[in-house]
Amino acid sequence: MDNLRTEKIALRLIARAEQCSAGLARKLKKRGCEPLSIEGVISNLTEQGLVNDSRYARLWLQTRIHLTRSPKRLLVGLCLRGIPKNEAKAALDEVLDEETEYAMIERFAKKRAKKAGDQLKYLLKSEGFSSQTINNYILSL
Repeated sequence: MDNLRTEKIALRLIARAEQCSAGLARKLKKRGCEPLSIEGVISNLTEQGLVNDSRYARLWLQTRIHLTRSPKRLLVGLCLRGIPKNEAKAALDEVLDEETEYAMIERFAKKRAKKAGDQLKYLLKSEGFSSQTINNYILSL
């Protein structure tokens, strides 16, 4: 399959939804595109700004941040989609404000409070919540 056909398929996928480079590569491979063609097309689309992993990460986080119970789960979700950990962390830091993190911690703690008991603070820390938000939440109990 040539570059032109690979690019047409990629553009159709991008037109439907924001794509990250790893996800787009997976989808193109699944559709029978050659690895060298995929690499070149994704490189060109990235240079043109049509594929941007940082933008994808921020948009993905914005759609899931109110549904997920912890920052750690969000980071894992992005990494599973092929976003490098440092980019995923930077996107999370940009999207996760104190108010949203506090709401997230309430959802998480409500679900786990009975099991956690005195260990709640350590459990919250292991799930990626900031120390400040954990302390604010503990003080409000």
